[in-house]
Amino acid sequence: MMQNHNDTQLRQWAMLKCIPQYPRQITAREITERLASEGFEVGKRTIERDLLSLSGIFPLISNDRSRPYGWSWSKDAEAFALPTMSPLQALTLELAHDHLAALLPASLLDTLAPYFKCAEGVLNSGDGVKRLASWRKKVAIVTAGQPLIPPNYSEEIIEAVHSALLTDQQLEISYTPREYDETKTYPAHPLGIVQRGAVTYLIATLYDYTDILLFAVHRIQAAKVLNQPSNTPEGFDLKDYISQGALGFEENGLIKLVVRFTISAAEHLWETPLSLDQEIIPDQSGWVRLQATVPDTAQLRWWLKGFGQEVEVLEPTLLRDEFFNMAQSLHVIYHTEAPS
Repeated sequence: MMQNHNDTQLRQWAMLKCIPQYPRQITAREITERLASEGFEVGKRTIERDLLSLSGIFPLISNDRSRPYGWSWSKDAEAFALPTMSPLQALTLELAHDHLAALLPASLLDTLAPYFKCAEGVLNSGDGVKRLASWRKKVAIVTAGQPLIPPNYSEEIIEAVHSALLTDQQLEISYTPREYDETKTYPAHPLGIVQRGAVTYLIATLYDYTDILLFAVHRIQAAKVLNQPSNTPEGFDLKDYISQGALGFEENGLIKLVVRFTISAAEHLWETPLSLDQEIIPDQSGWVRLQATVPDTAQLRWWLKGFGQEVEVLEPTLLRDEFFNMAQSLHVIYHTEAPS
């Protein structure tokens, strides 16, 4: 296998980090296996040649009294750190940058920029890491819903939001709700930031109130970090807040949902249930009946609507009435001549 200079240098740095101080030792085969686990594609013979070459430069010693030979740093070798990043570490950083950049504060991204650059260099270093480097082209995240183009927001605004969250300070925001044209300015106490589909939301309270509110970041017209500490409502936990259905927008408590699905529509729900108490039982031919306790949210309605004629809402009665009225409205729409 042809290796370029950068590829060889990275591999040899990684090798040197594997070698313990005397009297501990490591064999060429163990080094080969260690490097393979970190993403280097290299054979044992190449490692043996590298060890012989490096022992002429560094204070490395070989125990050649019995096979397999063990290698060590000499007992009096001075310890030093090697500036290296394994291909596996580089791949992890690259994937993190691809999928988490929107959720990381700009100040932290700037701090991490040299590491991202180093990771890119490692994965482009040569044939010895080619297989691992190609992993990025073999994995993807696909959203379950219809892909949407994200709304635009200024980098200055998202940076101010991130900074206030990071330092636990208040944030002054000028916000235009979707329902109104009027922009109002509030002192906000940031609690978290959540990306839901194409939209990023700031979770916060206003003034001295404890009501937790959602603000779409792209509707924030201006944001300024205030030199005042922010307050967090007692017992608030972002994960708990989301799990209670907050990102389904309006929350009307829990309901006992009973629906009929076609077997094909319900297939994924055996492996990814709606709730811990979900039950699925056979119904009429080609159908099943599902029962589960779920939050009563707009998100639930959007999800059910997506199944069209392959789902029938049975309970609760109010939800069934909503879908009955919607079906009636659709019947009128599709039985009226379309405008030309």
